[in-house]
Amino acid sequence: MKKTLLQLVQDILSASDGDEVNSIFDTVESTQVANIVRTTYEAMMTNRSWPHLEKLVTLTPSSDPSRPTHMYLPDNVKNLLSLNYNKSSGARREYQPVKWFDPDDFLRATNRENSTQPQVLTVVDPSGIEVLVRNDRAPTKFTSFDNKTLVFDAYDSSVEDSLQAAKVQARAEVYPTWEHRDDFVPDLPAEAFPALFEEALSTASLRVRQVQDAKAEQNSARQQRWLSRNINRLEHGVKYPDYGRRGRKGHKDVTFRRD
Repeated sequence: MKKTLLQLVQDILSASDGDEVNSIFDTVESTQVANIVRTTYEAMMTNRSWPHLEKLVTLTPSSDPSRPTHMYLPDNVKNLLSLNYNKSSGARREYQPVKWFDPDDFLRATNRENSTQPQVLTVVDPSGIEVLVRNDRAPTKFTSFDNKTLVFDAYDSSVEDSLQAAKVQARAEVYPTWEHRDDFVPDLPAEAFPALFEEALSTASLRVRQVQDAKAEQNSARQQRWLSRNINRLEHGVKYPDYGRRGRKGHKDVTFRRD
């Protein structure tokens, strides 16, 4: 069952013989426990991938005309999982996959272009690196040199002046937001709340009470093992496509990882 932040704090205080509270801000102890729940939750969000946080996101195109093949990730993106681009110039949408290449593989591929040809542009990345891109077709590959800026290998200048956000289908794992208030419900599947509670209880027992709770640590470890085995089944058994995470020669992983 999902619980509010206040309910989690109340349960942790009850389990550790703390005072009863009606708000997370009632006592110094309840405030400390609420902060522990938050840090525990953030660690859980960072340490594994959560299917329920995989969403469609909008990229931001470069406003610099000298970088027509650059786009930017939203700040809340943890992993970019897949990306398609509409290559059509007409009414019919024709989305095609754009594959992630490691920076070295991307440069190796684009460096094969002849920079003296009119369809090849030399674009200078914000890092100062020159990149050869084509201006006569839709992009087929992309990379990043800074884990924030996406650099594509091409754009079609007969259709657009630069790559357009409206023509991108991007799916990513995003970081959830946190609201430090009594009625806030952490963005977790219901099955993961016991793990959040046990981990926060174990931490609170040590930090607030200065007492090591062996039973809480045992329960926390058991819940974490259960989550590791069942994370892909938490959302009603939904299975998500692999998208080639095992990698292939020439493009090791289509998943662009930010962590």
